[in-house]
Amino acid sequence: MSRLARPIEGRMIGGVCAALARRFGTSATTMRVIFVVSCLLPGPQFLLYIALWILLPSEDKARTAW
Repeated sequence: MSRLARPIEGRMIGGVCAALARRFGTSATTMRVIFVVSCLLPGPQFLLYIALWILLPSEDKARTAW
C-alpha cells in the first residue's frame, strides 16, 4: 500500500477517489463508482469527501514534506 496523497494526474474533482484507489490497489473508476453508489445511502459522504480533500496533501506537496 502506498502513502495516502492526492495524485497530480488522474484527478477528476479533488483527487480523493484517485488517492484512495491508489492506496487500496484498485482502479480510480471503481472507487468513483463506489463513492457515487454510497451517496445514494444516508450519511455524510459529501462532508467526508470535502474533509479528505482538505486534509490529504497533494502529491507534489507530500514529496517535499518527506
